[in-house]
Amino acid sequence: MTLLDVRGLTVRTDEDRTLVDDLTFAVGAGERLGLIGESGSGKSLTSLAVLGLLPPGMTATGSVRLAGTEVVGAREKALTELRGRRASVVFQEPLTALDPLMRVGRQIAEPLRRRTGLKGDALRKAVADALDQVRLPDPRRIARAFPHEISGGQRQRVALAMALACEPDLLIADEPTTALDVTVQADMLDLLDSLVRERSMALLFVSHDLAVVSRITDSVLVLRHGRAVETGTVEDLVHRPREPYTAALVESARKLESALDVGDGG
Repeated sequence: MTLLDVRGLTVRTDEDRTLVDDLTFAVGAGERLGLIGESGSGKSLTSLAVLGLLPPGMTATGSVRLAGTEVVGAREKALTELRGRRASVVFQEPLTALDPLMRVGRQIAEPLRRRTGLKGDALRKAVADALDQVRLPDPRRIARAFPHEISGGQRQRVALAMALACEPDLLIADEPTTALDVTVQADMLDLLDSLVRERSMALLFVSHDLAVVSRITDSVLVLRHGRAVETGTVEDLVHRPREPYTAALVESARKLESALDVGDGG
């Protein structure tokens, strides 16, 4: 079943500058697709357009069908029903998703309450369970904390717990590990991989880092200046890239991995 069907997606500014140009791709139930490109490639705008979350001053045309519902031009009420239940997003900086003035537990409780109708002790237990599932130590302490009282890695896990609270069919992860250090990044990728597998979710993973994308997705769509350059399996793009730009991304990733290996050896 095709869960996300994007056809001819174009994003323009009010000044008629094209930022995403005629993009087409699909994600089936349980599939994992990576969107990769440098800064300014349009990858993050694409993920925002999928949920109808483009910032003011930008307009989407074309078609984005999420679980059978057209997103482009949809009313906010229809989009609100899609967000969370059908698709949830984890952003690069968790502080953009977290209310700095609200305790972590309350922020997770809200989507859980909407989905399950739980209240009181049962809701508190569900919040603790949600934090435990993203491998946070002492979930009850974390639930009582404000976002600034926990580390960046812990905040990203909280944001993931919030995204998963509605048990979405599709998880959109927009550079979710970029702001984390290498060790925390590896743990986060392992966590994402296992949670997506356990819940049979589809995954749209957005990153500038081919090495990261190749660890967690099956297929990749390479973007440059808002246009699709190449698409294929991770295996094909890494070992048999057809386009010079993709080959350059692969070579850059290999050089970085080699440099890191040398650094670790020293």
